[in-house]
Amino acid sequence: MNSLERIKAAIAFAPVDRTPVVPQLFGHAATLAGVALGDYLRDGCLLARCQIEALEHYGHDIVFAFMDLCVETEAVGSILRYHDNQYPDVASYVLAPSSSVSALAVPDPAAAGRMPELLRTAGILRHELDDTVLVAGCVAGPMTLATQLLGIETALYLAADDPVRFEKILDFSAAVAIRYGTAQIEAGVHLPIVFDPSASPAVVPPQFFRELLLPRLQRVFASFRQAGALANWLNIAGPTETTLPYYPEAGADIANFDYYVEPQRAQQLLPHTCLDGNLKSLLFVEASPDEVTAAASRLVAAFAERGGFLLSSGCEIPPEAKPENIAAMVAACRGG
Repeated sequence: MNSLERIKAAIAFAPVDRTPVVPQLFGHAATLAGVALGDYLRDGCLLARCQIEALEHYGHDIVFAFMDLCVETEAVGSILRYHDNQYPDVASYVLAPSSSVSALAVPDPAAAGRMPELLRTAGILRHELDDTVLVAGCVAGPMTLATQLLGIETALYLAADDPVRFEKILDFSAAVAIRYGTAQIEAGVHLPIVFDPSASPAVVPPQFFRELLLPRLQRVFASFRQAGALANWLNIAGPTETTLPYYPEAGADIANFDYYVEPQRAQQLLPHTCLDGNLKSLLFVEASPDEVTAAASRLVAAFAERGGFLLSSGCEIPPEAKPENIAAMVAACRGG
């Protein structure tokens, strides 16, 4: 059973030869290769090479065509600050508090910002790995892109003060996700993961998620399914216990859950949805390999009878994570 077959079986709750392990290795792939993060995030060929080298080093079951959550806002017109060894941040948001989203155009992934480089990454990874390892793309979810177009404080005030205008921004953000994610599928990814950290209950209440975000996520996932995505994967970190029950309605086949949610509770809330999580990201920086092995083994055991599980971190594994800790996580699935 190869890695892609293993993940497909887990999604379908079918037997697997071992638990798939899908550590969220983004910037860490650059660190492992001794590459400056700022270069990794702007060079699609370099990103692909680092992802493949990390795969060869650790032997996990997934690679990521993913730069950072500023790709879309930059493509729309925001100005970023780049750094050598940390992720970029927005220096100037494309939307002012009083400006209209109707003045913005959904970017062309073949030409806008770093999107073409990311599509290049997707094509290289799929060509090199074919259907042996899952190639995951990534898009910013509607709420996250909305906050990246306006700034999070401005976005939240606007949502409260002018919900009609804010919904138009969410609609625009969903349209960006659909076009970018569909282009990733066409370029070779098996599926685009929807990362929507700003949709966490730590940021917005569950009612907001249900009324404003759920319809947009439904639209995004329906489009991905129509475009041929292997499955739909929703990744929202934080204390998501109150919103996890909406994931199947959104169209998610795979649900990320963070360390805030106990595995047994996640199983109760989503009995028929493949789950991925939920090792604490800082564990990979601060703990010993034995501690990582113990935590990962407990998770694998918790899902042994249920199935439908991908061992992962609850959020991104930090770029500065200890390689021996990531190796310990993978070894826990391989039996030592």
